[in-house]
Amino acid sequence: MLSEKTVKTYTDILKEELVLAMGCTEPIAIAYAAAVMADLLGGKPSRIRAGLSGNIIKNVKSVIVPATGGMRGIAAAVAAGTVAACPERKLEVLCSLKKEDIPEISAYIENTPIEIYELDTDNQFELLMEAELEGSHGRVHLVNRHTNIELVEKNGEDLTSRYRLNESDTPSYAADRGLLNVHDIIEFAETVDLAELEPTLRRQIDLNMAIAQEGLSESYGASIGRLIYSNGRCGIRDSARAYAAAGSDARMSGCEMPVCIISGSGNQGITASVPVVVYAQIWGSEQETLLRALIVSDLITVHLKSGIGCLSAYCGAISAGCGSGCGICYLGGGRYYEIAHTLVNSIAILSGTICDGAKASCAAKIAMAVKAGVMGYEMMKSGRQFYGGDGIVTKGVENTIKNVGKLARDGMSETDREIIRIMLEKN
Repeated sequence: MLSEKTVKTYTDILKEELVLAMGCTEPIAIAYAAAVMADLLGGKPSRIRAGLSGNIIKNVKSVIVPATGGMRGIAAAVAAGTVAACPERKLEVLCSLKKEDIPEISAYIENTPIEIYELDTDNQFELLMEAELEGSHGRVHLVNRHTNIELVEKNGEDLTSRYRLNESDTPSYAADRGLLNVHDIIEFAETVDLAELEPTLRRQIDLNMAIAQEGLSESYGASIGRLIYSNGRCGIRDSARAYAAAGSDARMSGCEMPVCIISGSGNQGITASVPVVVYAQIWGSEQETLLRALIVSDLITVHLKSGIGCLSAYCGAISAGCGSGCGICYLGGGRYYEIAHTLVNSIAILSGTICDGAKASCAAKIAMAVKAGVMGYEMMKSGRQFYGGDGIVTKGVENTIKNVGKLARDGMSETDREIIRIMLEKN
């Protein structure tokens, strides 16, 4: 039986993770910092200098910023956040923008010096923005998380407390992810009273399925979801892949619909949830079973990603694809034994896929991640499995998860630096 501490921690993790964002979260974090700056200085700065960790640059360089009329990149995110100027909206900061604001965003980029440089930092996620307006100088510093304010300063005065998250605001990732383990995740999913979590989980279903439907209805990016779906002429496996990919197609192409994120990522939020919902719909699963299966997928995704870090060379969609395979396994009646084997199988199939920034091809990687998760489940069902000693797989599911963290965090650190150098054409 789980302790009260474990139940509360797992509940808090889900509430902290499953928050809303409109657009790719790295450019939105930049827009959020710019909105804080505009509020701090009381208007649009006349000059901005933005220092970003390499992984943020990587994830912003090629993606379309929502509500900008198709603009891409860091300067567009800075300008959009400055014009929006509503930091209280956090990762939905650009929701307040309208079409008539686009010329103002363009003019701000054209007429305002916006200096962008790479920070010399070991942090995967770090943003330092400095700006001037009418003799006043502001500094905004974000570290580790997309809305985690480390410092807000105006003319040397520390005003951080005015903008920092508090208990009544968007959660600040205080729950200890170190308590996560697969056995307890399954027990929690089976036994938790759903009353407190159901609104959050239903919001995840509604928003992420809505953007998936949008991606299948309209042409976005490379339209990977539409390619797989082929007007509905596909089986359950490909339907799950198509819907998840379509959500990313739309999101990476600037779709202005919000999504419910996980591990700080909308793509991971879509990947962890949409395939599970598709399977539940086609199988006719009970709603309660679906909600509990989503808890499995969400928490396993977070568990895998916690050892990897916020941003890295390791594609986060792979973790979410593994999570969705586990959620589907739960829908099919699997519990700890079956889910542990599904997870190990899924990890063995596709770990090591690189993250080379947010862009249209993320949808294709998501399709492959979901395929790996489903294959891991189907292997388990047919009595097939990978064993300790097969590559990074080792005896015990938790030990294999630790190996993924070592691979991504330590083994791929130089890969990450090389990806950034290639993307910034520094070679």
